[in-house]
Amino acid sequence: MTSATSEDLVDSSTRDAEAKGAVVLDGVTKRYGPAVAVDRMSLTIEPGEFISLLGPSGCGKTTTLRMIAGFEQPDEGDILISGRSVRGIPPYRRDVNTVFQAYALFPHMSVAENVAYGLQQRRTPRAAIREQVVDALDLVQMRGFADRKPTQLSGGQQQRVALARALVNRPSVLLLDEPLGALDRQLREEMQLELKLLQSRLGITFVFVTHDQGEALSMSDRIAIMRDGRIEQLADADTIYARPASAYVAAFVGQQNFFRGTVVDGGTAVDSPHARVRGIRAELTEGQQGQAAVRPEFVGIAANAPGGRVAAGPADTVNTVRGAVLGVAHLGETMQYLVGLGGDQSLIVRRPTPDAPDLAVGDTAVCTWSAENVLLFPADDAASAGGYVAPPTL
Repeated sequence: MTSATSEDLVDSSTRDAEAKGAVVLDGVTKRYGPAVAVDRMSLTIEPGEFISLLGPSGCGKTTTLRMIAGFEQPDEGDILISGRSVRGIPPYRRDVNTVFQAYALFPHMSVAENVAYGLQQRRTPRAAIREQVVDALDLVQMRGFADRKPTQLSGGQQQRVALARALVNRPSVLLLDEPLGALDRQLREEMQLELKLLQSRLGITFVFVTHDQGEALSMSDRIAIMRDGRIEQLADADTIYARPASAYVAAFVGQQNFFRGTVVDGGTAVDSPHARVRGIRAELTEGQQGQAAVRPEFVGIAANAPGGRVAAGPADTVNTVRGAVLGVAHLGETMQYLVGLGGDQSLIVRRPTPDAPDLAVGDTAVCTWSAENVLLFPADDAASAGGYVAPPTL
């Protein structure tokens, strides 16, 4: 299995770790009894960067965020913010603020009073509080709601107030823990755009925790894919999606069709029961067990013959399978097909709606793909990946 190393994650030659807003985790470990939540993590976050910690529940992403915030302390290693070690320093003395999924607004206070609360605790002069509150509400387009109570606001409006409260004192680092999780899909997508625009305008370092791959891909400068308390891969969205470092990453980000079998053709192909799946690079050793992966959008589909069941093609059929259409779903811009290949193997195919073939459940189809879109991984990685789930029935 390929995993990120400390050298990959901390590159001092390209980053100024002492600049305002830089965050460095140096060999950080956090345990809860015998359970290791974060395992010797090293990561450098650049000033003004939007970085997402992405992974399933229990991977350590929220624990990592809480250690940066100061709500938890590492058992080993150190955390530096703007070049200063914050180990043992309480949250209120760190130049960070946190936005949670639960907005945690005071219901008896107005919007303006909620935003002003932190400044009041710091004994900021009244005139400065008024000015900073107005500026913060302007940032999130909520000045006109200053006198309302949180119960008079929608979920999206409450989230904007929570953001204003976190940004009012201009922290060098803003930590966001699943902040859009309570919003409906349309509002969530709108807030994703607003968050990225806001971060770009302010130049503040954003550390964003999410299990939603779409959020991470659409907003982040870099994404840290986490697994069992470690970083599996750290890269920009294009690299994470197109060149995943392991089957775990490939399966977690987007969907993949996996074919498992014996590695052949000098390490360039996997001979599965349904097809020989060939890539363009020799990634594996001939004779070992491996798996090949291809994303649904890279699979072409065409009608083969109407009705009836079709047996799986021979193992020497390269990058081509035949099967019965088990499901068809209209996803707006794309059509999605579920094709049964026999046994428990199925294939998800997505085609742009204008070019999608007219197929119905029960039809038979031929599916093909190019070797340049095939990813190859060892079988031991697949066995431990945990991220692959067979394509669901539509």
